[in-house]
Amino acid sequence: MSFHLGDLAPDFKTDTSEGPISFHEWAGDSWVVFFSHPADFTPVCTTELGRVAQLRDEWDKRGVKTIALSVDSVEDHAKWKPEIESYNDTTVDYPIIADPDKTVAELYDMIHPGDGDTSSVRSVFVIDPEKKIRLMMTYPKSTGRNFFEILRVVDALQEGDRGACSTPVDWQPGDKVVVPPTMSTEDARESFDEVEEFFPYLRTARIKA
Repeated sequence: MSFHLGDLAPDFKTDTSEGPISFHEWAGDSWVVFFSHPADFTPVCTTELGRVAQLRDEWDKRGVKTIALSVDSVEDHAKWKPEIESYNDTTVDYPIIADPDKTVAELYDMIHPGDGDTSSVRSVFVIDPEKKIRLMMTYPKSTGRNFFEILRVVDALQEGDRGACSTPVDWQPGDKVVVPPTMSTEDARESFDEVEEFFPYLRTARIKA
């Protein structure tokens, strides 16, 4: 299936390590970080799923639910989960989708045979409360993801929504935002604080409290 940023995230029903779910119903009105990994009992994946669990408080602060996918079974997930928890000294408290028939992986275009085999690559989807896809990233199987960067992206998306603005390169929470180019500087000074104009199209500012 081919889809783009802003599209509705496809719904599906599936089994997970936490029981059966209907994706949209499970997501509710939360933001969602949906990420896939190639297989259970693999080294990079063990580190990744542990990191996501370690960041539970950070996801919760942002109203984010996390959910993983593997093309292995619920039984395999149950056997693997204690090893993830042991290695990372954490508790995996989010669902891991069991997708042995690859239905969900194919629905979200997570199978890239050119990257080695027909297991899922390291896809990431950030989905907003309206079930719209706001971010898509794909990593090769050999490269572990940086989930602090994914947290930063969630922060940037939420800040942009809050202020109807954009965020500049390397933006971090607390940094100034970018005024929309379609807004005049005069209007920007009414809508934002600390507006600074560099060029007519590039103005930085702070969202009003």
